[in-house]
Amino acid sequence: MPLELINPDDLPTPEIYSQVVVATGSRLVFVSGQQPEDIHGKLVGRGDFAAQARLAFGNLGRALGAAGARPEQVCKITIYVVDYDRDEHVPIIEEAQISLFGDHKPANVIVGVAIMSPGYLIEVDAIAVI
Repeated sequence: MPLELINPDDLPTPEIYSQVVVATGSRLVFVSGQQPEDIHGKLVGRGDFAAQARLAFGNLGRALGAAGARPEQVCKITIYVVDYDRDEHVPIIEEAQISLFGDHKPANVIVGVAIMSPGYLIEVDAIAVI
């Protein structure tokens, strides 16, 4: 396995991500931000954050697969959320993230953004090592 997940004893242990990921391998995969769009580039789930989160993470999984990468080879994700509200968004993000990654916990960050394309509420990018 090219990833070592570390949660140092002197830092809090997160439930859904790892504090540190050490990556070794021979190939890096950088996945652009995946949005809640269907195969035709049309927004899915207008106004429904949960539907958009599920599709964005699903699209991320498809993009990884196209590069020959598996979700457990992802070392870092960035999640961009319009008008981020921790209490409202984190449980939905965690559910969508677990649906793709299962028990694997890549390093992550959630970034609150004010505006994306109209109607878009979430976008997720990734870095994998294979």
